[in-house]
Amino acid sequence: MPNPFANAVFAALYIALIVNGISYAEKFAPKEDGILIPIAMLSLFVLSAAVMGYLFLYQPGTLFLEGKKREALQFFLKTVATFAAITLALLAAVFFL
Repeated sequence: MPNPFANAVFAALYIALIVNGISYAEKFAPKEDGILIPIAMLSLFVLSAAVMGYLFLYQPGTLFLEGKKREALQFFLKTVATFAAITLALLAAVFFL
């Protein structure tokens, strides 16, 4: 069975992977303006929306459609709360370390 805590951790790992990839690619990217960079960034945005939508909404949506409204809400809120805790921990690390 899917786990809301694992979904939140996977979301944070996905973000870390994207940021590391962009930071690494920045060293090799051409410096001139071009059409490919905006296309790539918009494509990355759409991909990220799809991945986050899946991680945050798929399982609660499935539960909701099965008539398990309370479980759907709990799953969603646990995922969001866990992701919020991860985000707050990262922000604390940025400001206090």
